[in-house]
Amino acid sequence: MDSAAWGQPGGGAVSRIRITGGEWRSRLIPVVDAPGLRPTPDRVRETLFNWLGHDLSGLSCLDLFAGSGILGLEAASRGAAAVTLVERDQRVFESLRHNCAAFDAKRLEPIRSDALKFAASAAEQGRRYDLLFLDPPYRQLWLERLWPLLPGIVGRGTRAYAEAEAQLAAPLPWRVVKEGRAGQVFYHLLEHE
Repeated sequence: MDSAAWGQPGGGAVSRIRITGGEWRSRLIPVVDAPGLRPTPDRVRETLFNWLGHDLSGLSCLDLFAGSGILGLEAASRGAAAVTLVERDQRVFESLRHNCAAFDAKRLEPIRSDALKFAASAAEQGRRYDLLFLDPPYRQLWLERLWPLLPGIVGRGTRAYAEAEAQLAAPLPWRVVKEGRAGQVFYHLLEHE
């Protein structure tokens, strides 16, 4: 399907990615072609949700570098009560907003913002999350700048999924509980102690 059919701003090639589980299993969402946008592959998402458990009922989730929104949509598909999806790039955000509108707008909250600014603002507002998805652009030190802001939006037992170009050494009070590698991608499940 072409980008105009999906309402993608600025045209641009569009590919599609499949939700792997839950109520929206097998539904396809469009992914715009944008620099640095690399949706988490099916196999890695299946591993992640095996680690997390397939029922995320009642959880509040934050997809902080949302891109296509696939991680947040997977969480909502598996019952998450609320999913906040943050994306900075205007064109990618418009696609994300469209993707969210095609599902359940009551559980999905797309927000256009910088990840660091959003984390600081969410802490000031007293927002707390049970599960974080952290899949930032590589080689820009996003995670290093983000770690100090996370205590304001998480609690004991909060879990975080992080992708990176290298194996992570998470700062305390985070600990890596599971990890894997797919090609050049290192992925980690962390827990806030």
